[in-house]
Amino acid sequence: MKSPQYTREIPQRYRLEAQKCTRCGKIHFPPRLICSACHSRELEAITLPRQGKVLTWTVIHVPPANFSLEAPYIIAIVELEGGARLTCQVVDCDPDELAVDAPVELVFRRIKEDSPADIIQYGYKAVLRRG
Repeated sequence: MKSPQYTREIPQRYRLEAQKCTRCGKIHFPPRLICSACHSRELEAITLPRQGKVLTWTVIHVPPANFSLEAPYIIAIVELEGGARLTCQVVDCDPDELAVDAPVELVFRRIKEDSPADIIQYGYKAVLRRG
C-alpha cells in the first residue's frame, strides 16, 4: 500500500470513523461523499461502535502473497451495533469456535508490513467476546 493511501485511511482504520446520512440515516464505511441510498451530500462523521456479531466467515488457506505467513486465517463479515457491516480478519480463535451471531469486538492490531523499509500498517481485527 502506498503511503498517501494509507494516510488517507487512518481515520477509518484507527478510529473507525464512518459517515451517516442526515437525510436517510444510512451509515457508510468507509466514508463516502454521496449517500448511496438517497444521493444526499449531507453526511455527518460518526464513530462506529466496536461491538458486533459475525454474519458469516470463511477460512483462507491460499492467501495473497502479502498474507502468506498468516495462512490459514479467518475472514468474516461483521455487523456492528447500529447496523454497519465490514469485512475483517478474526483473530485469537479457532474456526470451530465461530458461529453465526457470535459476539465480537474490534481491536487495534498490526495488519501487515510490505517490506522492512515500508510502513507498518495497523487497523482493526475482530476477536470473539467470550463469557
